[in-house]
Formats: sequence, structure tokens, C-alpha cells
Amino acid sequence: MLVEFVFDLARMGLFVVCAYAALNTYARHRRPGWEQPLDRHRLALVGLLTLSVVAVKVIEDVVAKESGPLDEAMMWWVREHVPAGLGAAFAAVTLTGSSRFLVPLAVVVVAALLLARRRREAWLVAASLAAANLVVYAVKGIVGRARPELWDTQWYWGSSFPSGHTLSTAAFSTACALGVARIRPRWAGPAMALAVAWTVLVALSRLVLGVHWPSDVLAAFCMGMFIPLAIGFVLDLRRPGTGTGTAGSD
Repeated sequence: MLVEFVFDLARMGLFVVCAYAALNTYARHRRPGWEQPLDRHRLALVGLLTLSVVAVKVIEDVVAKESGPLDEAMMWWVREHVPAGLGAAFAAVTLTGSSRFLVPLAVVVVAALLLARRRREAWLVAASLAAANLVVYAVKGIVGRARPELWDTQWYWGSSFPSGHTLSTAAFSTACALGVARIRPRWAGPAMALAVAWTVLVALSRLVLGVHWPSDVLAAFCMGMFIPLAIGFVLDLRRPGTGTGTAGSD
């Protein structure tokens, strides 16, 4: 088991390195205008590749039904170590990842950005949440995984994989953090830390409530962060001067 885990990590790391090198080589020889944005967002690019590789690996294990024993063991560990008195708190946290909370909040954020003439950031937030919801519906329909039935829980629509609450929260919060980084670069670190903390709490709440498997929330976390990072990366590549077209002004 340990040897297989180490092998998987090495394989995923090798893929990230090769993909990063290939993209830089392509930019150098075919898209010279991409070199500066690629260099400026080096960490974001590595993050994108890493998130995609982890998400694909988790999806592969779920479809092949290889993650079941570990998922169940982790669920029982959470059940045994999280105090029962925190159940109400986690129920409140999970509401912040629902569409009833995120959609109105996104409308307010997008409207505020448009009023501030930050069209690029408004588009990033709106497109990220919309894409996240499309991914949730599509993947749930394709995978059709049963929800956990380890203890009595509240009923939720749809299949278990991926966690819609986690994916939508990750997409929205990451998009907002990227928007903050564009408007106030000095706040980039705290904004992203807050986005990750919020997403982790929502993901943990889904496990505590017993309505998702750990692999559901891990894949959702990766896919949710990937969406706004990818959209933001494309928007940067399409800035005037990159040779791929123009975008609306800020």
C-alpha cells in the first residue's frame, strides 16, 4: 500500500513537471507573448497542473471503486474524533456552501465589482461559480456514486461525487481571492488563506454530517480551485500584447 502510494505521488509529480516544461516550450517557440504571463504566474500554473492531476487521480480511484475502504475508515475517524456538540456549528457552516447562500452573495459581489468598473474581476467571479455548478451537475450525473449510509443523516439531492457544496465554495472563494489579488496585491496572501480556510471548513462539515465521502470533498476541492485559477490564467493570457486577442478593460 505504501509503495503504491509513493509510486502514485512520483508519477503525478513527474506529470506536473513534464506538463509545465511542455507548456513553456510551446510558449517559447509558438506563443512568445505568453512567456511573460507564464513566468509571472509560475506558481499559479504549477498549482493548476497539480490540482488537475490530483483531481484526475481521485476520479480514477472513485470510478474504479478503489477508494472505498479508505473513505469509510476516514469517515469513522471523523465521527469518533469530532465532538457531537459541534454538529450544529458544522450544520451552519455547510449552509454557507449551499446555492441559497452562494448565488445571492455572488450577485452582490459581481454587482459591486461592475459598479467599481472591475469588469475582469466581475467576469471571473460570475464565470467561476457558473462553471462550478455545471461541473457539479455533469459529474454527479456521470459518476452516480451512492452517498454514505454509515449513520442517519439529512437527505440531499443527487449522487455523492463530487461534493457540490465544497466545489462551489472553492470556486467562488478562490475567484474572490484572485479578484482581491488583482485589485489589492498586498492582500493576496490573506485573501487566499481565507478562501482555503472557508473551503476546508465546508468540506469538513460535509464529512461531519455524514453526507459525503472524503474522496468526494478532495476532488471537489481540487476542481473548485482549478476552475477560477484556469479562468484567471486564460484572462491574463488574453490581455492586450499577449498575441491571443484582447479583453475588456478593468
